[in-house]
Amino acid sequence: MSVQTTKRRLSPASIEALKGERPIVSLTAYTTPIARLLDPHVDFLLVGDSLGMVLYGLDTTVGVTLDMMIAHGQAVMRGSERCCVVVDLPFGAYQESKEQAFRSAARILKETGCSAVKLEGGAEMAETVEFLVSRGIPVLGHVGLMPQLVNTTGGYRSVGRNEKEVTKIRRDAKAIDDAGAFAIVVEGTVEPVAREITATLRAPTIGIGASPACDGQILVSDDMLGLFNDFKPRFVKHFAELAPTISKAAEAYANEVKARSFPGIEHTFQVKR
Repeated sequence: MSVQTTKRRLSPASIEALKGERPIVSLTAYTTPIARLLDPHVDFLLVGDSLGMVLYGLDTTVGVTLDMMIAHGQAVMRGSERCCVVVDLPFGAYQESKEQAFRSAARILKETGCSAVKLEGGAEMAETVEFLVSRGIPVLGHVGLMPQLVNTTGGYRSVGRNEKEVTKIRRDAKAIDDAGAFAIVVEGTVEPVAREITATLRAPTIGIGASPACDGQILVSDDMLGLFNDFKPRFVKHFAELAPTISKAAEAYANEVKARSFPGIEHTFQVKR
């Protein structure tokens, strides 16, 4: 009898255990091919609701649905083998009640096979996080700038620039930490505040537009790859410039099609005699 072995993925617990050991590496992924390319290099992939803006051209993440998250979560799971995969709970899928959050999160885990969900919110979501964790659903928290609240906060801007905001971020981060999140994304938060809460929390912090002192970092993969030229946030570094490469490739293809130099005979199927 043969025994088939499968590779063990990194788990939320193994991500949590990296605090104080080494920086945690994360990127977003939305498709199978990209997940396959990123998987060997990251600790966890986040199927973020940022896909609404990156893939679907939405102005905000508010229009993203649970079905969209599940479909892309399935795609990323098919393209990855070793990293932990986390899927965002989209706006409207968890805020109503902790019971609604459990139903949405359970559906994501069942239908995608991912290891955890992420939700935005601070003290007001702590009870929900605790409810999920106690029922077997690992949670990645998210404090600081929260894109799902863009309609009430007046847009995308860094936070922690006055004492009221600093107090709120501290309270939010501690509440989500105490509720049992295995890690917490800290987004768009001024550097000294992000550094401070990283030092005080049990859970590792994952920075994006926060601090080098965070326990890990995450970027939207399309930003990291330089696929967008229209707008580059301060916290983004392009590790490649793929947008002009893709544009030039498309231009070359169009020119060859118009000149009838592509396809050539070598690109066609011939009848064997």
